[in-house]
Amino acid sequence: MARVNRVAIIGLGLIGGSLGMALRRRRLAKTIVGYSRKPSTLRRAKQARAIDVGTTNLRAAVRDADLIVLATPVDAIVPFAKQVARYCRRGAILTDVGSTKVQIVRQLERSLPAYASFVGGHPIAGSERRGIEAASSDLFTGALYVVTPTPQTHRGALPKVIRFWKPLVKKVITMSPQNHDRLFAATSHLPHLVAACLAGAIPAQALSSAAPSFLEMTRLAKSDPELWDDIFLSNRREVIRALDRFNRQCHVLRKLLTGSRRAELRRFLANAKAKRDALHDS
Repeated sequence: MARVNRVAIIGLGLIGGSLGMALRRRRLAKTIVGYSRKPSTLRRAKQARAIDVGTTNLRAAVRDADLIVLATPVDAIVPFAKQVARYCRRGAILTDVGSTKVQIVRQLERSLPAYASFVGGHPIAGSERRGIEAASSDLFTGALYVVTPTPQTHRGALPKVIRFWKPLVKKVITMSPQNHDRLFAATSHLPHLVAACLAGAIPAQALSSAAPSFLEMTRLAKSDPELWDDIFLSNRREVIRALDRFNRQCHVLRKLLTGSRRAELRRFLANAKAKRDALHDS
């Protein structure tokens, strides 16, 4: 596909930095401009070959960009988008990488001027690590990218965002913001909370002898609280529903254990195994 002339990446953490590195590696953008409030982050991003140009000036970052990617924490996406809309050129496309979609899409569709098109998106890739130091040009290899259009999404902007991401990921899928938040509350947000509960439940004296299964199950609890509290709260309705379903499963399991109901316990475990076996680990 033809390269994008000028891409601006707002936020150069794990996702933003990895996106810049992947674009440069595949030569999918003529110029990649990175924005960060911290000059030290811009220096590290240039050293990592994630950007061509770095600036702490938001106006300078976006004024000539064709595509602007908002790669900030979830709670900063809407405020940054509103600022960007004041500075970007007419016809520029804004998109994001936020892990929740309903609030972001709804607020930006109501508030952005007509000349700035917004398309919600979410690359399904990440790590418990954070920052430009954790970025990798391979982060999106084999990943899914979810795009979340609505009836208000600009028809010309949507295919451009899809074409932008297609060379970077394994597959692009489309769903509504509501379906996105419902699905990822169950498959992403809930596992982080379960890992946090499990890590919090271990007795202090057991930490030194934790089994490998405990370490594997609680890896997600190492994620940055300042990043994840915004995700949980912005999608709290669906996260609570997912927690309620999980709690019902725990309640059933407790009854089976309390009553020593071996046959039903085995069926419970077999059902869980069948669901997990149906998934592909990739």
